[in-house]
Amino acid sequence: MDAATDLRPYTHAEQVDPLVRRVLARNPSPFTYTGTQSYIVGAGDQVAVIDPGPNEAEHIEALVAAIGGAKLVAICCTHTHRDHSPAAAPLAALTGAPVIGCAPLTLDDDGPRSDAAFDADYRPDRVLADGESVRGDGWTLVAVETPGHTSNHVCFALPESGVLFTGDHVMGWSTSVVSPPDGDMTAYMASLAKLHEREDRIYFPAHGPAVDKPRQLVRGMIGHRRSREKQILKQIGEGRTRIGAMVPMMYKGVDERLWPAAGRSVHAHLIDLARRGLVTEAGEEWALVAARD
Repeated sequence: MDAATDLRPYTHAEQVDPLVRRVLARNPSPFTYTGTQSYIVGAGDQVAVIDPGPNEAEHIEALVAAIGGAKLVAICCTHTHRDHSPAAAPLAALTGAPVIGCAPLTLDDDGPRSDAAFDADYRPDRVLADGESVRGDGWTLVAVETPGHTSNHVCFALPESGVLFTGDHVMGWSTSVVSPPDGDMTAYMASLAKLHEREDRIYFPAHGPAVDKPRQLVRGMIGHRRSREKQILKQIGEGRTRIGAMVPMMYKGVDERLWPAAGRSVHAHLIDLARRGLVTEAGEEWALVAARD
């Protein structure tokens, strides 16, 4: 897919569903695709913004212009990586809207991605637990807790349209990075299973195109992760016992700039495999656990 043609130019609000418009932030990268997609929910006098994005004046101005004369009643964040939530505070200051959604979270270890470091300044006015909601004129956003990519990740369901805003948990263009210590593969797989049980019509992720066959994609993602597990076990069995030796073999053909992030996901898989008694760790070395009779 050509990233230059699949999304409209930056600063323009695009109608993607009767109750949803999209504004694309100008922060493209190997991790964000064409940039962070902020969504404006509502077609009446009250609207919400989901994932306001980076604290960039151009993007905030585009959101304010798209909101127009409507009242912004909620600024909702799926999680607090710096490409998702930093614009919440300045947008709240401009509009008086409350910040509602995921819980705050900061870590000392932000991993290899500068764009994915946590937003230490995020201060929600209200944290939504699983199943809790915020409402406006003709719309409802229901929190669906989906930890894994981060421990505080939340999707938002729009039951009036059958839409699920999936943040970074499920994206059509790429798999999500799961980076320990906060990223958790066990939780991520459980969250995928949770979404597979749902009957949402369409996903709007924070990066990349909409997903119009969500259950099929989620089923494929679960299979992909199980395949990665088998690859890891095979790598260890062949004597590659360090993550740095596994990644070049497992991610041949993948942009090498993504290898450090891939290594974090491999680490997350190894932690999950250790919990299940399939591997054991000794320093930076990993070994298979012998099968027991």
